[in-house]
Amino acid sequence: MENRKLLMLVDDELANIKVGRSVLADKYRVLSVTSAKKMLELLDRHVPALILLDISMPDMDGYEAIRILKGRPETRDIPVIFLTARSDSASEMEGLSLGAVDYISKPFSPPLLNKRLELHLQLKDYNDNLKAMVAAKTQTVLKLQNKILKAVAELVECRDYITGGHIGRTEQTLGVLVAALLDNELYLEQTAGWDIDLLLQSSQLHDVGKIGIRDSILLKPGPLTAEEFEAMKKHTTLGATIIERIEAGDEDSAFLTSAKIFAAYHHEKWDGSGYPCGLRGEAIPLLGRLMAIADVYDALVSERPYKKPLAHAEAVSLIRGGSGTHFDPALIRVFDAVADRFKSLA
Repeated sequence: MENRKLLMLVDDELANIKVGRSVLADKYRVLSVTSAKKMLELLDRHVPALILLDISMPDMDGYEAIRILKGRPETRDIPVIFLTARSDSASEMEGLSLGAVDYISKPFSPPLLNKRLELHLQLKDYNDNLKAMVAAKTQTVLKLQNKILKAVAELVECRDYITGGHIGRTEQTLGVLVAALLDNELYLEQTAGWDIDLLLQSSQLHDVGKIGIRDSILLKPGPLTAEEFEAMKKHTTLGATIIERIEAGDEDSAFLTSAKIFAAYHHEKWDGSGYPCGLRGEAIPLLGRLMAIADVYDALVSERPYKKPLAHAEAVSLIRGGSGTHFDPALIRVFDAVADRFKSLA
């Protein structure tokens, strides 16, 4: 009994419900509902395989009900069949255009109703299985992508072993900063639709351009000369170029687009004194402004052959002092709220 699929039959006429149940009860579990409003309430507790919905009902008709069903993520994929006394083509066209999978006029033929239900339920099973297969395949691809990404990040850190662990730490601190940004509902237009997991993975490529920097500069144990620093600056444009080459032919990769922004703009400064482009203020992409904070914090609290690590409080103070010059003031206010979490990740 419990293995049979659950159908929801919605009609304000008890006689129609009685007829519908008599036709369907042998093959399905049938939940009878006498109004569209009651149906919407019951959907919080019962998820049917399919809904048979009348159109002409008081308070809320079937057209309004299906608009609500299709507007809710949790119910939009439930197939809806209009089972109604309306038999004109205009009503049928409206029902189908609103998202119904079928339109059956009363009085109906019981064998035909059962056959059409069977076909629609088989189609739903097929679609559900296909979605599950696509989701599983997507996860496999994402796992492989992340493994490759980590291998590239490790390659960068093998070349620049002096900054060991920098890529992983900045990914974590960036995650804290992004979460706080979203909680504070700042820059809503720019953050709309962000896939946070993918975004954080792509941040691991922010220093990929260091692959093209000479060892004598990259691994120098002391301060760089002016000439060497100019060469080091090129890791931003080199990183963007490397990612652009990977991106060629893949016009719709949000992952690579984010990675390129991180690589190219994480050394820009709010007052325009950064590199490589000398961008100012909000002309610097938001991802670049976010990574600038995570990148600088890790550099300050990490040990280098030419400097001792700063204490967390001192690093936070320096970053606060860079508000409006090095960093976006709005993002520094977000940073202030979560700075203690940075300490635990350092």
